Amino acid sequence: MRDGLYDVSPRRILDLTGGTAWFPRARILDGVLKAVLFDVDFTLFRPGPELGPDGYSRLGEQHGLTLDPARYEEARLAAIDEVQHHPELVHDEEIWIAFTEHIMVGMGGDVGCCRECAVDMVREWERHENFHLYEDALPALEAVRRHGLRVGLISNGQRDLAEFAEHHGLDVDVTVGSPAHGRIKPHPSIFETALSELGVDPAEAVMVGDSYEDDIEGARALGIRAILVDREGVHSKEPDRIETLLALPAALGLSAAAGGQ
Repeated sequence: MRDGLYDVSPRRILDLTGGTAWFPRARILDGVLKAVLFDVDFTLFRPGPELGPDGYSRLGEQHGLTLDPARYEEARLAAIDEVQHHPELVHDEEIWIAFTEHIMVGMGGDVGCCRECAVDMVREWERHENFHLYEDALPALEAVRRHGLRVGLISNGQRDLAEFAEHHGLDVDVTVGSPAHGRIKPHPSIFETALSELGVDPAEAVMVGDSYEDDIEGARALGIRAILVDREGVHSKEPDRIETLLALPAALGLSAAAGGQ
């Protein structure tokens, strides 16, 4: 799940019996676009250096841990394999703490000695000032607004999403964060709540996000058109993708004339 605390992307949903339940790819009905839903982390915002390899290392020093930044990426990938989401996709802070512990152990921390440091790192992921807007984010949001569309944010992150949007001065209509909502993407209810609060049907909305499993498949399962933000060009075969948010207005079919440009 990359738009929350960490880059953990579950590829399937485990049903209550422990089996695998794939979301069906719903047919998207024609409709008039009224709203755009945005993922937050790695779509509109990037984590600052405090949340990267060197940030882990510096925080580790404060706890008497020697964490090697060069081992961060390998440790993160190993942690993704080790830690699984709750079967019902419930937002659970212990998932993030355990995930962070795995990363720290993979970076050289002693097993059983990283819990306190992991909790402090999770707190760092809750700090609004540790995130920075991508340069293409505000132009995209402003273009959507100029066309009279409603804007919603959906995030799996630990932060209070309404406070986060206010802190960064974002003009949005609805925020649905998993801590308050109780479920995480791609659970259908988090998308349904955003649609309900915006007063739009699935065919009248578009989801924009960087996680194929959480954002794209989750939205499409409900009949919401979804556009993948593929900044690193990983999903080159995905037809509905953009590599920069500057391309979003064109992808949405928003004309310059309608936007008053």
